[in-house]
Amino acid sequence: MKAVNVGVIGFGTVGTGVVRLLIEQRELLARRLGADLVLAKVADLDLERPRTVAVPRELLTSRAVEILDDPGIDIVVELIGGLNTARDYILAAIERGKHVVTANKALLAHHGNDLLAAAAAKGVEIAFEAAVCGGIPIILALRQGLAANHIRELFGILNGTCNYILTQMSQQGISYAQALAEAQVAGYAEADPALDVEGTDTAHKLAILMSLSYGARLDLEAIAVEGISRLDPLDLQFAREFGYRLKLLAITRDDGHRVEARVHPTLIPREHIMSRVSGAMNAVYVTGDATGPILLYGQGAGMMPTASAVVSDILDLARNLMRGGAGRVPPLGCRTALESTRLIKPLNDLVTNYYFRFAALDRPGVLAQVSGILGNYGISIAAVTQKGREVACTVPIVMITHEAREADVRQALKMIDQLPVVSPPAIFYRIEDPHLHSARI
Repeated sequence: MKAVNVGVIGFGTVGTGVVRLLIEQRELLARRLGADLVLAKVADLDLERPRTVAVPRELLTSRAVEILDDPGIDIVVELIGGLNTARDYILAAIERGKHVVTANKALLAHHGNDLLAAAAAKGVEIAFEAAVCGGIPIILALRQGLAANHIRELFGILNGTCNYILTQMSQQGISYAQALAEAQVAGYAEADPALDVEGTDTAHKLAILMSLSYGARLDLEAIAVEGISRLDPLDLQFAREFGYRLKLLAITRDDGHRVEARVHPTLIPREHIMSRVSGAMNAVYVTGDATGPILLYGQGAGMMPTASAVVSDILDLARNLMRGGAGRVPPLGCRTALESTRLIKPLNDLVTNYYFRFAALDRPGVLAQVSGILGNYGISIAAVTQKGREVACTVPIVMITHEAREADVRQALKMIDQLPVVSPPAIFYRIEDPHLHSARI
């Protein structure tokens, strides 16, 4: 039986899962491939830390160069994370004519265009199913399953840490700090959670999904990003009263001329299927012009779900190797993607519905002053509620608006914050609710 040899660089959590699958599922993988998928070498700086899989000592090395320089290794799997060293290893593998599998979404978002161009020039491939949503095959779906569609819009809950925190805040009525602490104890959040909670990790993944959706270059800088670290449970409570749940969404939408590219906390209707994605789960809601809406849901992180995606990429590359070719399916779904760009709609041009919360003095005429400023900027109110006193003499005024332009919203809220009867800053969140709007600009 023919053999395809694999070298794994990085023997951490995901690396351990990949090694386990390559060893324990070797017979299954061989039947599906028609060749033996051989774990040839595993490199990691720490070879003494206990793992949940036994690897023959002769397969272990602390020097990644042993994998890169081995002419018998066909596929290099990069699982060390980070930017600089990982990029150097991948470029070295490409230069030596090896195919690459990576789960490194940050590296792809920052340097993917250059890495993919280098691979194309050498006639090798980079596969990255595990870079977005762990075990959910969203890359495969966009590259192949939905290839006949223009992707009209994509909503993603792409970060399990944030979704777990928001679920705890919503269900238990606890603060962000309390929910974060629970996420850290449960192992869903890092000691330094900034990459997750500030939306950066989600933006990395959205950059990849947008590139696949539109057949264009990766463009991380075009994405507007807001995180969840300043959320107040009061807003989740009011959202619930208006019939919404709050999620950190990655959103892209194609209006035929420009595309939206944004990551931020978003109110979505309780009856929308995405509002029911709870805990640390991920989901991607894609609308194609031929298929209509499709939901992909599952575990977006973790040892074995992510390892499953990595091994699926290894198997796919091995199949190409067995047939003596590469690049059957372009990595970004389109052969001209690396030369193509899409015009991004500035956030100030966004037109959507909004949730506002103001802390205002409890006296007559305040609501009229606030409404007057909103009216001056063409912002009309769809619903409003005013509750009992929040602190000594202020009350929360909460509004849902009809469609408004982001630039107008920001200017109006700036003016409202200057009112002596309002305690700044005003709080606002965007709403994605098809029942509230009839057309988009």
